Amino acid sequence: MDAHIKLEDLGYNDRLEEYRSEQKLDNFEIGRVIAEHKERYIVKTAKAEFEAEITGNMRFSAVSREDFPAVGDWVALTSYGSDFAVIHKILPRFSIIKRQAIGQFGEIQIIATNIDYAFLVQAVDRDFNINRLERYLTICYSSNVSPIIVLSKTDLINEQRINEIQDSIKLRIKNVQVIAISNENQNGVEAIKKTIEKGKTYCMLGSSGVGKSTLLNNLSGKSIMRTDTISQSTNKGRHVTSYRELIILENGGILVDNPGMREVGIADTTSGLETTFDKIVSLSQNCQFKDCTHTNETGCSVIEAVEKGEIDKASYENYMKMEREKAHFESSLVEKRKKD
Repeated sequence: MDAHIKLEDLGYNDRLEEYRSEQKLDNFEIGRVIAEHKERYIVKTAKAEFEAEITGNMRFSAVSREDFPAVGDWVALTSYGSDFAVIHKILPRFSIIKRQAIGQFGEIQIIATNIDYAFLVQAVDRDFNINRLERYLTICYSSNVSPIIVLSKTDLINEQRINEIQDSIKLRIKNVQVIAISNENQNGVEAIKKTIEKGKTYCMLGSSGVGKSTLLNNLSGKSIMRTDTISQSTNKGRHVTSYRELIILENGGILVDNPGMREVGIADTTSGLETTFDKIVSLSQNCQFKDCTHTNETGCSVIEAVEKGEIDKASYENYMKMEREKAHFESSLVEKRKKD
């Protein structure tokens, strides 16, 4: 583990330093949150990595999820011993990638902060979908993050098809760089490396299965283990269902590895979920019963359409799952209000 690094290597800059002195935070150490799990944070400073919690005061005065640290945040902290620290303050964020928390109406979930560029990764072989690309772009623009489109798995189609796809993107999407790559034969990987600037922070957005982790390994020049083994140095089995990390690349760029991006409230099946959901919603108006749950009722237009193959089964199941989560969240809100 590289014990001593400079904060600049993690993306620290003059603007943050200025804020730090204005706010008289000189007595605190400064670090960047590289992972988060259930209100425990892994924070990397110039000298070490700490497992950290926020102060009781921060927790008490938090109004929303955005008042808690997130991956990518710069924080002022006090360390106790060699591996534990307490976070006192979050430094101002210049960008926030967020989405509606799954199944939690009105709740925001922050995916990562202080990201300069997002690679929007889409595989060209099976589920290339401009609608989905536009939704990722919308997220970037509303998050203050610059997008770069990456077309992966180009070894599976021919040159002509790659050109067609690139042309179709240019028709609808202006002024965004498009890079075609193959993780298999490494075509285009150098082109991506060239776009990466030292001290800037990058993340990847894309469905699962488009080759994000392979690309990550190709960019970092080493195979990065998924952190689901016990961390050898501390022997603490870190809970790693949502473990994300900041990786410093050889050329000085910083990459946030975020498996959590898989579920950015975005179409994630191959059949253009966004259109299918519209279809389900409009079909449900033809159901025999007003309060049809589309699970087993007679005269349900949605089930009928799934059986006929007019609606993709996977997206129907996804829709039902989101509906269940929504219902569960709404009933737990009601319960919570009763208790309060």
